[in-house]
Amino acid sequence: MSSNHYPFYEPAELLDQACLDLQELARHCSTSQQWVIEHVRTGVISYDNAGGSNEIGAEQWRFSSQTLVRARRIAQLEHSFDADPQLAALTTDLIEEVQQLRRKLQALQR
Repeated sequence: MSSNHYPFYEPAELLDQACLDLQELARHCSTSQQWVIEHVRTGVISYDNAGGSNEIGAEQWRFSSQTLVRARRIAQLEHSFDADPQLAALTTDLIEEVQQLRRKLQALQR
């Protein structure tokens, strides 16, 4: 099945650096900052501060573009299917794993 059938499969340029703050992540996911904070605290998404302490405040969190893609998928699943955050995160994990396996398969077929 083509990934074009699902709105949460959005092409994105992934950067390795943690570049988005809490407000930017919330805006790009069309959610509130509180939604991001709750999802970080429950472990559904994580911030990517390199070497950062686990005790830093939310205003200092930085998120990579990979986390942005993950958070957008989770938000879309929650919104479209009224999914529980944990179920949306599990579904996102499975989507990511399928994509990774497809990339590996394509590489092997070359």
